[in-house]
Amino acid sequence: MIKQVLGTLGVFLVILQAFGQEKKPLYNPSANAKQDIAAAVHLAKQEKKHVLLQIGGNWCVWCLRFNELVTTNDTLSRFLKANYEVVHVNYSKENKNEAVLADLGFPQRFGFPVFVVLDADGKRIHTQNSAYLEEGKGHSPKKVLEFLENWSPKALDPKRYVK
Repeated sequence: MIKQVLGTLGVFLVILQAFGQEKKPLYNPSANAKQDIAAAVHLAKQEKKHVLLQIGGNWCVWCLRFNELVTTNDTLSRFLKANYEVVHVNYSKENKNEAVLADLGFPQRFGFPVFVVLDADGKRIHTQNSAYLEEGKGHSPKKVLEFLENWSPKALDPKRYVK
């Protein structure tokens, strides 16, 4: 009897703890996307990286799935950290970041999430429709890694191609 009560109490405490921990939203509707991008470009220049803009919203299950993949898959996480400064640009009814997206060539035309790669000078070098990275009910780790590799600073270094 005591074991059952303690077991039930333990389950109750785990559930209570899970509900008590409020998760910070991935996309912040009140963030200043222009400033966040400028800060990321500044860091990217110093660290010889590119900037990856993950554009979407907390309402977008595919956006959240992508983020879950790249933060929990060790290979993707390490590659991102080594080659990119990442900015989550919000698109929601609260803040569509229309001016920023206009400056980026209207990437929302591809749906969400959509990814924009900037070089270390802040120049847009690629817009990626995430549908090409999907597999089943998520994104393919292999396809995502290939995308990240193909637009990394190393891949675009002219010295790699000149003999």
